[in-house]
Amino acid sequence: MSPETLDSTALALLSLRCPRCHQGSLFSYSALNISKFALMPEKCPDCGQTFEPEPGFYFGSMYITFAFNVATVLVIGVLLYYLFNNPDTWVYVVVVTVVTLLSTPLILRYSRALMLYLFGGAQYNANWRTHRR
Repeated sequence: MSPETLDSTALALLSLRCPRCHQGSLFSYSALNISKFALMPEKCPDCGQTFEPEPGFYFGSMYITFAFNVATVLVIGVLLYYLFNNPDTWVYVVVVTVVTLLSTPLILRYSRALMLYLFGGAQYNANWRTHRR
């Protein structure tokens, strides 16, 4: 087992690693690369697990993205209400818009990762190297 392998599925998900080997990165570029932050390799570079089990698989992640965005609006709204004594409506709109735009790359990445981990059919296998076909 290499030092980069994470035994915890939760930590592998948070690190955006392959659901089967917990080593390979799910995304090809940094989240800071605005034009390529959503690009994923077809397969895991370490174990060969496919990252798109079927065509259009990630369309379902838009529901997870929606849930993340609703949570963002609620958290920002509550924080503004209690920490800034219910500011004007334009403050809510501007702050929620800015936070949503800045967090879009992370929200998209974690939505896809959750979709793959929950519905992709791959499970962690610490001995994947010995079970290769």
